[in-house]
Amino acid sequence: EIKRQLDGFGVKHDFVQLPEGFTRINVKVKAEKETEINGQGPDISEAKREELFAKLDKLTEGDTLVLAGSIPKTLPDDIYEKIMARLEGRGIRIIVDAEKKLLLNVLKYHPFLIKPNNHELGDMFGVKLTTDEEIITYAKKLQEKGAQNVLISMAGDGAILLTADGQHYKSPAPKGKLVNSVGAGDSMVAGFITGYTESNGDFETAFHMGVATGSASAFSENLATRPEVEALLKTII
Repeated sequence: EIKRQLDGFGVKHDFVQLPEGFTRINVKVKAEKETEINGQGPDISEAKREELFAKLDKLTEGDTLVLAGSIPKTLPDDIYEKIMARLEGRGIRIIVDAEKKLLLNVLKYHPFLIKPNNHELGDMFGVKLTTDEEIITYAKKLQEKGAQNVLISMAGDGAILLTADGQHYKSPAPKGKLVNSVGAGDSMVAGFITGYTESNGDFETAFHMGVATGSASAFSENLATRPEVEALLKTII
């Protein structure tokens, strides 16, 4: 089913096929509070992990790799670290969007971009962040630990980007009605990569495209389309 949907969107894919088991399904329950139930997923053998690594070995300088989400219970907790260690020094832009421990443990490999939200950022340092200045201060601490660029999403308060060369950008959240927050963070990362690639490395363009894409998905029942993103982008630049 996943492959069928990707084919429908014209997305090229190259999955590692398992002999048995089902793709991990994560359920989001929307009520007064949003609740998530993450499935365990199938058993993934060492041989299949090596098959994945062999595919990653084909990446070359200038390619972009996104490591996102929680780790299935059947994979080792240090899988992101192993991937980044294996690809270190090859000029590959690696983006990490993961929970506290996973994220902190990969900073030593200098990811190109990380994307915590403001609550996750505060939790990493055991503090509650209430102002932009505090958020920037602690985002810089992540840069000191190894992150190159830090993108902090702040839901209705917008987003902040700190770049490796010391610049920082802020954008308020675009106006719109929140319909479905699932996938908004992933969409922000996708928009950032698109903006960065299409502008030949302009961080301000990448930042605005990321904000517009994340928000457009949050305002939609499904993932936002390119026209929806571009319409929203015009309201924030």
